[in-house]
Amino acid sequence: MNDWLNRIRKGIGKKLAAVHRWNAWMIAFLAFSGLILPLGVWREWLGAGRVWLKWLHTGLGLALLVPVLYYLLLAGKHWSLLKGRPAQKWNVVLVLGILAGWFLSGVVLWQLRFFGPAWTNVALTVHDVFTWIGLPYIIYHSLARTRWLKESHRRTVRTDSPPANVDSPRSGTEPLYTRRAFLRSAIGLGLTVALGPSFVKWLSSSLNSEANVEALVQKGQNDLVPAPQPAADSLPPVGGGSKGSFRIYTVTPIPTFDNSNWSFAVDGLVDHALKWNWEEFVKLPRTVQVSDFHCVTGWSVYDNTWEGIPLYRLLEKARVQPSATTVKFYSGDGVYTDALTLEQAQMKDIMVAVLLDGKPIPSELGGPVRLVVPQMYTYKSVKWLNRIELIAADHIGYWEARGYDKDAWLPGAKRT
Repeated sequence: MNDWLNRIRKGIGKKLAAVHRWNAWMIAFLAFSGLILPLGVWREWLGAGRVWLKWLHTGLGLALLVPVLYYLLLAGKHWSLLKGRPAQKWNVVLVLGILAGWFLSGVVLWQLRFFGPAWTNVALTVHDVFTWIGLPYIIYHSLARTRWLKESHRRTVRTDSPPANVDSPRSGTEPLYTRRAFLRSAIGLGLTVALGPSFVKWLSSSLNSEANVEALVQKGQNDLVPAPQPAADSLPPVGGGSKGSFRIYTVTPIPTFDNSNWSFAVDGLVDHALKWNWEEFVKLPRTVQVSDFHCVTGWSVYDNTWEGIPLYRLLEKARVQPSATTVKFYSGDGVYTDALTLEQAQMKDIMVAVLLDGKPIPSELGGPVRLVVPQMYTYKSVKWLNRIELIAADHIGYWEARGYDKDAWLPGAKRT
């Protein structure tokens, strides 16, 4: 065993440089893909490519374990070379800790169906924290080792004083600033300007879920009158108020609606096609329910108080024909669709929601009306819902056509 380790550790300098190089390239890609995957403009532009990018991000994240394990074989000798250098030892521990945090939380997010929402919600926060801490540090770590920063003649200005050594290749020059001063000022300032506001915004929304929902309500751009009047159980919300922060994902620009461009229809294979304008729709009888909201990317918002019309009641009112097998849902953005089987659509907690915690659903969260399917991941809960069609054939929804599971059941879902 010792002979084998000695052979592996031979030429440790070049091997450590190779490990560092591979880590740098892999982390650069993971940082790039991890930062663009949640952004709405990229979700729209990438389309089906987003699913492939997500799997590539996951695969490369798992592959990151290979250079780390290889480094661990070199670690004994590397550690002995760092004798008397506590700062460098601390750097090694910190980088390995960051990589371990990323890897473990990433595995939980990758296997979200196995771990379930309680674990993935924590894992996503941990993954974010390690990104906010680790990415700036690794950028600093990488830039600090670039060759041009180590060559003082690249950071010099000509002086008027005569050179001390006329034979010096850098005669007549002296350093304008030290390498350490440059790193502390330029890199520190750059990272603060680039990442600081985003970190503060993320931290604020993570710590204050009520402000998150309230801010979205205030920001809502829909202009529909009259406003729906909340039931007694909605305001104050019987669920106590949403717990968690919504992340705004959309594949199109967020649409806005007013009384002139909004309507709601139930049609297709039904005996009585239904259609309402806004004034008529808000007069329909509504019920209140409390449910959790779980995104397939790993985050959750708990104890949401939704008020709206149970889907099965709308289907009963329309009188579904025997030939219908699928319920298709249309988004008011004109692009997004999804579907449930007719059997799935009979679940009592599926709701065509109008209010969240006693307030109109903001446009960023899919208002004025959205579908809520508590037993499934929320890509099934169509935003800006304005049409329900009963059809005889299967329908592959927007994200299912791009690689997501057709059945989005949560672990332990109640399928009735």
